[in-house]
Amino acid sequence: MGKQRIELMDGLRGLAVLLMVVHHFLYDLAAFCGAPWWLFSNPVFNALHYIFAGLFVVLSGVSSNFSRSNVKRGLKALACAAVITAVTVWMGMDIWFGILHMLGTCMVFYGLTRRLWERLPAWMMPVLTVAGTVLTAPLVNGRLTDKTWLWMFGWTYPGFYSSDYFPLLPWIFVFLFGTWAGRYIRDGKFPRWFYTARMPGFSAVGRHSLVIYVLHQPVLYALVMGGLYLFGQL
Repeated sequence: MGKQRIELMDGLRGLAVLLMVVHHFLYDLAAFCGAPWWLFSNPVFNALHYIFAGLFVVLSGVSSNFSRSNVKRGLKALACAAVITAVTVWMGMDIWFGILHMLGTCMVFYGLTRRLWERLPAWMMPVLTVAGTVLTAPLVNGRLTDKTWLWMFGWTYPGFYSSDYFPLLPWIFVFLFGTWAGRYIRDGKFPRWFYTARMPGFSAVGRHSLVIYVLHQPVLYALVMGGLYLFGQL
């Protein structure tokens, strides 16, 4: 398949991004408009949040097989993540290591170590990534007594807060699983329908997912604050 754009991947990415926007909008309604918190945090939404976030991470790993430079791609994502941190700290909704921070780090890491992963036997990569995900997931939010940079990996400390938090463990393994699957997608080894399926509308969103991710929360915040002002709540 070479580097031909796959519409289904764009569509799935777009779906995941739109659901993320809806999820964050529900957060804003609860945080600023007095809506009940169950609207944002409940067993169904909590499960869907990680399902669609996982899909987004896997697709990012798949896309690494179509990138000219994953290091440059990752640095671009990290630059956008730094902007997000600055804006959210100003807004009082701190994001220190959200999904974009994690993805940018994974892209740079994979770009620097790609040859190592590609030398592994075909069967080893999925086993390693699934085992890594299962074994490290319970470690997330482990508590440390002192402030350290280990919060990037999932070990936080008292007082640590990030309104969007995706530590490298276990998510780096989810990303690497995507890079493995992406080799087969790139080489045309998936079923033919995978390369011809369409998701009208969602594909366009998926092609601009980075811009939407960077801008959506300030836009939602402005809409919510504007609505409160119009209805005399501010």
